[in-house]
Formats: sequence, C-alpha cells, structure tokens
Amino acid sequence: MSSPTGFRSVDEVSATLVECRACPRLVRWREQVATEKRAAFADQDYWGRPVPGVGDPQARVIVLGLAPAAHGANRTGRMFTGDRSGDWLYASLYRTGFANQPTSTSIDDGLELTGAWITAPVRCAPPENKPTPEERDACAPYLDAELDLIPWRVIVALGAFAWAGALRHTGWDGRKPRFAHGGRTTLPDGRTLLGSYHVSQHNTFTGRLTESMLDAVFLEALTESRR
Repeated sequence: MSSPTGFRSVDEVSATLVECRACPRLVRWREQVATEKRAAFADQDYWGRPVPGVGDPQARVIVLGLAPAAHGANRTGRMFTGDRSGDWLYASLYRTGFANQPTSTSIDDGLELTGAWITAPVRCAPPENKPTPEERDACAPYLDAELDLIPWRVIVALGAFAWAGALRHTGWDGRKPRFAHGGRTTLPDGRTLLGSYHVSQHNTFTGRLTESMLDAVFLEALTESRR
C-alpha cells in the first residue's frame, strides 16, 4: 500500500531523499562541512547527504526535531547521532523504553528503537541551524510520506520549529496553539501532539531542559500511544 505521496514504504522514502539535491544552499553547506570537517573528526568520512528518518516503521510515537547537526547526523548519517543533543535524546528514549541502549555514536552501533521513529522537517544540515521556508517546503514531501506510512498516534515535537511543522503537516487550520514544554494539543484527526524543549546544548547545559523533564514527555507519549 502506498501513501498519497506515492511512496510505498519508509525505506523507499529514505532511498529517495538521500539522493536529493533540491536546495543549492544546503547542498553546498553540507558538502563543505563534510570536506573541511571538525578537527576532532578529521580522520572520519562524513555522510554529507540528506539524513533519513530512523526507527520502528510501525512506531506509535514520532519524535520530530529540526534538522541534522553539521557535525552530528551530517557526519554519521543517522538522526541525532554523534553529538551531545543525541546523547540526551537517546538516553531518555532508553530510560523510557523506546531504545535498546542509551547511546548513539555511529550508524552501526547496534541501536534499535521500538515504538518510536525519529525524523525532522528538514533533512540537510543548514547553516546556523536556520533553514529557510523554501528549504523547509522542499523537504515537506518526505515528512508527509513518513506520517502517511507510519501508524503513529503521538508526535513529540522537540522545539518550536518542530511544533509548527507538526501542525502544518497534520492539516491544522485556524489559530495555532503556542509551543510550550509539556504542551499538549489534539490534532485534527484526533491524534496527539506533545511539546518538549529541544535537546540542544543551549537548553541542556543551562538547565532549561532536565532529564526528568524530557523523560516525563516521553512517558506521557508512551501512555498516550497505547490508547
């Protein structure tokens, strides 16, 4: 069975998006970063391409970020892998029963997710973590396809950009609910959107987001996904 976007599986979505070169600015930046590298990773081969979603194709919970990090997912080829944001995210997913291990360091490290799929509205690392609206819209068919093909019940939006993207991709019409950590709204089709501060170092280093705060959101998502 295919989705309205024409994709038949999340594997097909991933295989198509990793070849995408639709946004010249993002292509230049992701490839420049992959060539110049960070000194700590100078001996590594960077992925330097669009990053596909990862997780359980039968997930009931979608974890929605912003975009790949230049020296994280743009280096490793897997969402939230190889940087401190990912350290926080996967540790929480492990504590709340979605992941088989608390770390995600490389694409072949044995990580498995159960009941969760991790993705983003933008699939290439953007300069200063700021994609343009045009770049966001160029990526939209990939997220639309994932949302069509995965039998999710809950989206956990990491940050305001993801929150707005979730509303846009699920057909929200009219005045939009504001993003807040711990925020919750019922989407037009009856499914649930939950908000969490992003797992960026800005939030985790300052204590704006704590482990218990993040775990609480994922435990709520787990409970809601079983209804």
